[in-house]
Amino acid sequence: MRVLRTLLAKEFKQIFRNRLLLPIIFIVPVVQMILLTYAASLEMKGIRMAVVDQDHSQASRLLVSRFQGSPFFDMNLYSNDYQEALDELTGDRVDVILHMKHGFEKRLYTEQETELQLIVNAINATEAGLINSYCTRITGDFTAQLRAEWFVPEGSGTLRALEIIPRYWYNPLLDYKIYMFSGILVIIVTLIGLILTALNLVREKEMGTTEQINVTPIRKYQFVMAKLLPFMVIALFELAFGLVIGRLLYGLPMLGSLGLLFLFTCIYLLVVLGIGLFLSTISNTQQQLMFIAFFFMITFLLMSGVFTPVDSMPGWAQKVNLINPVAYFMKVIRMILLKGSGFGDITREFYSLCIYAILILTLAITNYRKTT
Repeated sequence: MRVLRTLLAKEFKQIFRNRLLLPIIFIVPVVQMILLTYAASLEMKGIRMAVVDQDHSQASRLLVSRFQGSPFFDMNLYSNDYQEALDELTGDRVDVILHMKHGFEKRLYTEQETELQLIVNAINATEAGLINSYCTRITGDFTAQLRAEWFVPEGSGTLRALEIIPRYWYNPLLDYKIYMFSGILVIIVTLIGLILTALNLVREKEMGTTEQINVTPIRKYQFVMAKLLPFMVIALFELAFGLVIGRLLYGLPMLGSLGLLFLFTCIYLLVVLGIGLFLSTISNTQQQLMFIAFFFMITFLLMSGVFTPVDSMPGWAQKVNLINPVAYFMKVIRMILLKGSGFGDITREFYSLCIYAILILTLAITNYRKTT
């Protein structure tokens, strides 16, 4: 135990003496939590729209006013020339064209249906999907209003319109910031636990200090624990500090048990620390490590559900996610903080990561061979 305490003290001194490492641990995460939460937005504003109104009727003007009153759209062009609007779209000066042909209102009134053309710039598929969703919702509300006002006789006693009042559980205001902030926390904890741990070990290998330690009576488990525990402590500190920032700046809800969250984080860190240790054993230089770690980090993060729901991924991708530890933590942190889930709700993820931690740590420690 005395040897382990000595090694831990040495590791902490080495970390705090590294002038390059300290900003990465304490300053960069704060900047990421503040900037990325706003930058990684799940909503769009300032969508540039061109309206081609060839009907000039009450109905067409009412529909246009709906889009003008929306906080998501900016009306860049209002014309009756379709080619002019198309030139604006191909010139990347507008994002979407709303085209109402001649007779729009007449067909809507007589046939109770009409054609409405929507042309969206779909170079960015995610952006195009959001634009289409916003437009569909506005036109749907417009249609419901017209049917209620035009097609139901006044005083007939018939239900004039079906009013849907949605209720959004766990995020009533649909505030994307609290959703994204929890994801940013996962990324920061993962970076510290995986990348910095692996870099620290490979750096010692490059400097030759690992060989010096190998010829000492220090046991393998003592050396490994001394290398992993400091970064676990730092990652837990970053999580606690991030929760404070999230609460103060964004009103991050904490409906569940923070003790349960930190317990799960400890298990998760054992997994990512084990991955970092394993990557360091198969890398001889920091450059090699960064290439390997970059592949794993990008794959884990993009498939974790931080930007797109895991349930919407193909079946094969969801099966691959069974070996993605970030996906487990991404799901659990949101369940605990936003939903108030208890241990019974996360037992599958908890025990899965426990098994994962045992396997990856066993593999990493076995692969690290102490030579004399």
